[in-house]
Amino acid sequence: MEPPLLQVPLDSLHRELGAKMVPFAGYDMPVQYPSGIIKEHLHTRTAAGLFDVSHMGQLVVSGPGTTAALEALVPVDLAALPVHKQSYALLTNDDGGVRDDLIITRWGDEEYFLVVNAACKEADIQYLRDHMPEQIFRLLPDHGLLALQGPLAREVLSAHVPELAQLPFMQGLSAHLAGAEVYVTCSGYTGEDGFEISIPAAAVEAIARLLLDHPAVAAAGLGARDSLRLEAGLCLYGHELDATVTPVEAGLMWSVSPSRRARGERPGGFPGAAIMFRQQTEGVTYKRVGLTVSGRRPVRDGQQVLSSDGVAVGVVTSACYSPSLELPIAMARIDASFAEPDLQLLVDVRGKQVPVTVTKMPFVPQRYYRG
Repeated sequence: MEPPLLQVPLDSLHRELGAKMVPFAGYDMPVQYPSGIIKEHLHTRTAAGLFDVSHMGQLVVSGPGTTAALEALVPVDLAALPVHKQSYALLTNDDGGVRDDLIITRWGDEEYFLVVNAACKEADIQYLRDHMPEQIFRLLPDHGLLALQGPLAREVLSAHVPELAQLPFMQGLSAHLAGAEVYVTCSGYTGEDGFEISIPAAAVEAIARLLLDHPAVAAAGLGARDSLRLEAGLCLYGHELDATVTPVEAGLMWSVSPSRRARGERPGGFPGAAIMFRQQTEGVTYKRVGLTVSGRRPVRDGQQVLSSDGVAVGVVTSACYSPSLELPIAMARIDASFAEPDLQLLVDVRGKQVPVTVTKMPFVPQRYYRG
């Protein structure tokens, strides 16, 4: 028997707003509201969408030696990371594959705030505990996480927290909002300017209602969040990333700090480093690419990508209809020799060969505020 689905703190509000709820990573989550995914997506691109991402794992790791202990697991120069600055990070394995991707924010000299993917959080936390036995772990299951995303997000939130008006991308601060102590970061996974707000569960609904009262803000679900991140060319764990895919293959070597790279000041020191460095020199067999689809017929995750003469060369990892471009798009893992922009390929859609074109990403320009 499947265990009962967990509920996020905003469960009753989602239902009040007419959300369609679906199982996701063990939680009952809103995939869309009555306006539909396309309208939620476009509203986020033009105004501000409010997403509930409280299913994500939130934890604080601290204690003497935390910086060095974390650096042994992720290819990030945490020693050089200023307080309240964030970094995208990868937990890698000994084969160079990706256990998970996460966001790390430095809260103090030896204190870090981590946000990990919902589907991986139990395994991530156990892995971290096993490899950082001397560190102090403080889990935050009693906190929700809201993402306010879009070009008007800054105007909306800074009306309540003025110091957010100039907060740049991947920077955070502690604040008071609707009487609650929260932690706000300029981050998100839509490609738009915006914020993620970590909130004590008891205050999540009041803050969500406060933000939704603004005429620029509309509730948006997981469906729109997925199409937004795909347009922005952002990876999703379990699709573009897994334990068999290396950062080189995924096009994510930018996430390895320069000091930790093969020719850096202190290269390696994290799982799989030697394999990644060798791949950078020798090349890889597979690469992540974007695909635009000819015509209106959508492609789907798991479908085979074929060469022009019908030979299998890869697989679709994510796909959706792009509301911004008004055409189907996808990401795929394909043979590196076919990863050339503008190359014409095919996708096998239930026996029909649908033409696609290898396309540079992001499909839609990212609009992060960098100050």
